[in-house]
Amino acid sequence: MQGKLITIFGGGGFLGRYVAQTLLGQGARVRVACRNANSANHIKPLGNLGQVQLMEADVRKPASVARAVADADAVVNLVGSFADMNAVQNIGAGIVAKAAADAGVTALVHISAIGADAHSNAEYGQSKAGGEAAVHAAFPSAVILRPSIVFGREDQFINRFAGLIRMLPVVPVIGAATRFQPVFVGDVAKAVAAALAHQDGRVLELGGPEIFSMMELNRWIAKAIGRTPLFVEVPDIAAKMLAKGTGWMPGAPITEDQYKMLGSDNVVTGTDGLAAYGIVPTPIDVIAADWLDIYRKHGRFGSSPKQ
Repeated sequence: MQGKLITIFGGGGFLGRYVAQTLLGQGARVRVACRNANSANHIKPLGNLGQVQLMEADVRKPASVARAVADADAVVNLVGSFADMNAVQNIGAGIVAKAAADAGVTALVHISAIGADAHSNAEYGQSKAGGEAAVHAAFPSAVILRPSIVFGREDQFINRFAGLIRMLPVVPVIGAATRFQPVFVGDVAKAVAAALAHQDGRVLELGGPEIFSMMELNRWIAKAIGRTPLFVEVPDIAAKMLAKGTGWMPGAPITEDQYKMLGSDNVVTGTDGLAAYGIVPTPIDVIAADWLDIYRKHGRFGSSPKQ
């Protein structure tokens, strides 16, 4: 990667921070392309002077994408959304791949998700599958990575549940039996870097070393932050009504599409990408203790949970 210019779409987000840091550490130059360039200012200190460039681009707008990939050696597309899903995750993915191919880019990594399926009940899964097909149609050698739930200090998954567990004496759990295989964001970033160097058109799934049901994960978080709420499994019919009745509202606990996604496990069933690249998966308890202290009584000065 030394000296190569890599455009990262969505590079200002949670995963983008770690992908950029990994590539910068390998000597690459990084162009972070996102809708609001100012939202990626935190990436600049990760590189040396002149090593990071910020650019505004929208994957739904071909002209802006073409500008972002101009002169790039490689492209990484991290963009995902729970809004305007087909335009962003399907059509937008194809726009990025075609622009990369037209610009003579030599490597492309596209981030999809476990659950990408053209026959999925959820629009999210359908749009992710459409995006995968569009990427390979335009750029056959591109590597597609499908992570399970990605965790890390800035994530919107573990932190969300930890916040609820901290506040509520009784915690409702939707999709209690659905299984997840949380994967550390740093391991995903390593897989992206490895995939840029091995362009073989594969679709690889990324999961951590442990599988949790939704209920087990909530209980693990509670133990890690020293909380003892009562967990109540929400009946499927009640969860469905909640999603249908309130899912359209801003800040809703669960959308109708998210409810549909909980109907399937989110675990590795295809080719294990971390194993393929020789990456040892990081257990969640090795990383989470580093930031979950903020949810404990008295924060980091509180007593440690009993093992």
